[in-house]
Amino acid sequence: MAVLRPAGDFDRSYEQDMAIIRQPWQWVLLAVALALLCWMPQWGNAYVTAVINQIGYTVIALQGLNLLTGYTGQISLGQAAFMMVGGYASGLLSIHLNFPIYLSLPFGALITGLVGLLFGLPSLRVKGFYLAMATLAAQFVIPWFSRQPFLEAYLGGTAGFIRIPPVVLFGINFGEQSNFVYITVLVMLITTLFTANITRTRLGRALVAIRDNDLAAELLGVNLFTYKLRAFFLAALLAGIAGALRAHSERGVGTEFGYSLEISILLLGMLVIGGLGTNLGPFLGGIFVILLDDFAIWVGGFLAHTFPAQSAQLESSFRPIFFGLVLVLFLIYEPRGMAYRWMLMKAGWRLRPFAR
Repeated sequence: MAVLRPAGDFDRSYEQDMAIIRQPWQWVLLAVALALLCWMPQWGNAYVTAVINQIGYTVIALQGLNLLTGYTGQISLGQAAFMMVGGYASGLLSIHLNFPIYLSLPFGALITGLVGLLFGLPSLRVKGFYLAMATLAAQFVIPWFSRQPFLEAYLGGTAGFIRIPPVVLFGINFGEQSNFVYITVLVMLITTLFTANITRTRLGRALVAIRDNDLAAELLGVNLFTYKLRAFFLAALLAGIAGALRAHSERGVGTEFGYSLEISILLLGMLVIGGLGTNLGPFLGGIFVILLDDFAIWVGGFLAHTFPAQSAQLESSFRPIFFGLVLVLFLIYEPRGMAYRWMLMKAGWRLRPFAR
């Protein structure tokens, strides 16, 4: 018996044409996925909860980097430093002004966005490798500035660490990660809608035009300096949100606790693996690399136990070597990232049985 399938999607209105979720079964699948995501922190162990929370704020940081690098073509090596600014700003607002998280989070992100504008100023004069070096300055200047004596009373001095009180909303304590993960997931959904809609607006089209050919974009009336600064602001803003979520979930923030240059490079590698210039890339890259990193740590520990004579070298060197190898393989065999492969798989399914 033949199975009837729809021949395609026919849009009869502007709302249908712009819809992100197009089919009823996609709504059902989304609802089931969200229900499982909300159920897993209460069902899973501490590791599952920590991984979901880490994936949440990492995806938000990648969404900002994707707007800047994937859509605008401006390479940035300072995303981790902007996350640190967001964590400090939101934490200080909570400590000294008693701001609840629904105020400290956006205000901290706004402060981070303004800091990002300062490091986006060279983008009009330099590009490519030179712009990467300019953004790299943020990774050194911001931690150095946070350790200055006149900020010691606020930022923890040379230790550079402050403790943040637990988040309490509507009488519910979100101090535990099993509860805070709901805030992270909610904010991630909001930023996903935000970035997905930006890419379909005039701003998004201007950013893509700058990436493809900035000279042609300028001849078409795109103000390069204005739109590049907007991209830097949005990238830093989303990094600030990610950093604030991480700081509140971990109940602290510091210059030496996961905001190094290595993290900025890792974020860029995640985006390359996931797919530059795609809305799905931050999700695929973030999830894949975080789980791959945990797998590399486990394999490194197993090899160190198997070969005790080289245990120290294996525990310290296997993880970066393994990640570097995976990144090189992706650049060779899948340069457009996992999102592009997923698009090809969907196209092949729609063209069945003529996919080949």
